[in-house]
Amino acid sequence: MGGTHEAERAGRAGRSGPHGGGTPGRRTTIEARLASARAALDRVTAEEAYREWGAGAVLVDTRIHAQRAEDGTVPGALVIERNHLEWRCDPASGASVPQAVDTEVRWIVLCDEGYASSLAAASLRSLGLRRATDLIGGFQSWRAAGLPVTPPDQAARRRAA
Repeated sequence: MGGTHEAERAGRAGRSGPHGGGTPGRRTTIEARLASARAALDRVTAEEAYREWGAGAVLVDTRIHAQRAEDGTVPGALVIERNHLEWRCDPASGASVPQAVDTEVRWIVLCDEGYASSLAAASLRSLGLRRATDLIGGFQSWRAAGLPVTPPDQAARRRAA
């Protein structure tokens, strides 16, 4: 994830504008945005996510197809790739999944390692889905904890080799 000097250079080089965000003359780094997102979440470990999922939370895998084919999946998790997440989880969107019954659904978002999922969960919270959170360490921590995983797609692994 980039070193201190890279972050300092990026902070000095970037300035607010139509895509810069933040205060005029200042740039928000991805590290700062990630820290802000995580500060507002009640992030869960793999074991906690597994327990909550068993109690009715919706576990959402936002990884792209290639990652799921390469590493495997969580059997029974709802697959919604990141670019569709807000529309599928917001019950008012008109394109929501059946699990999006109201704003009180407990969404637990997972990505590969737990970075993009923090930003995604924060985005869901900004839509009023106040119980959304993410899995610390993502799919990799789920698998490392020995929780259920559907094996990788062997055909996809052979094609990649």
